[in-house]
Amino acid sequence: MEIIYVLIPISIVILAIGIGLFFWATRSGQFDDLESPGLDILRDDEDILEEMARKEKKARKPVTETDD
Repeated sequence: MEIIYVLIPISIVILAIGIGLFFWATRSGQFDDLESPGLDILRDDEDILEEMARKEKKARKPVTETDD
């Protein structure tokens, strides 16, 4: 019976950690896009490579050198 006095606080701490991790995952965007990863397997590799190249090109900004 005395073990309950130990198990209940431990379970409350584990529950609090789980809730904290859930809110962290929600705030950090882990659940924003649930459909795309499942559909990626259906696309051809070439389509994915082209899309990645477009995203990379869009992310790059032209570097301009200025002479001071």
